[in-house]
Amino acid sequence: MLQEAEVLDDTAQEESTGIPEAPEQKKEWRLRINYRALTQNMPFILFLSALALVYIANSHFAEKKIRRINKLGKEIKELRWEYLNVKSELMFRSKMSEVSKAVEPLGLKPLSNPPMKIEVKSKQ
Repeated sequence: MLQEAEVLDDTAQEESTGIPEAPEQKKEWRLRINYRALTQNMPFILFLSALALVYIANSHFAEKKIRRINKLGKEIKELRWEYLNVKSELMFRSKMSEVSKAVEPLGLKPLSNPPMKIEVKSKQ
C-alpha cells in the first residue's frame, strides 16, 4: 500500500507542474544541447582533426624514410661487394705472371738478365 501511495504522489507532482513531458520535446531538447555543445567545442574538434592529420602524415613520412633507408642499405652492400670484387681482380691481374701473359701478344717478354746501369761521364 505504501508503494501505491508513493506512485500516486509522483503522478500528482507531475500534474501540479502543468508541463506534460512529451517524447518529442525531450528529443528536441537533447538535439539543442548537442548542437550547442558541438558549436562551442568546434575549435577543439578542429584542433583534434588537424592533430590527427599531422599524425597520419608523420607516420607515412616515417614509413617512407624507413623504406628508403633499407633500400640504401641494400645498395651499400651491393657496392661493397662490387668494390671487393674489383679490388681482388686488380690484385690478381697486377701479379707479374698475369702481366707477362697479358703483354705476350704484343711481343714483350720478361727480362732474363738484370737491368744494366748506364753511367754518363760529365765533361769538366
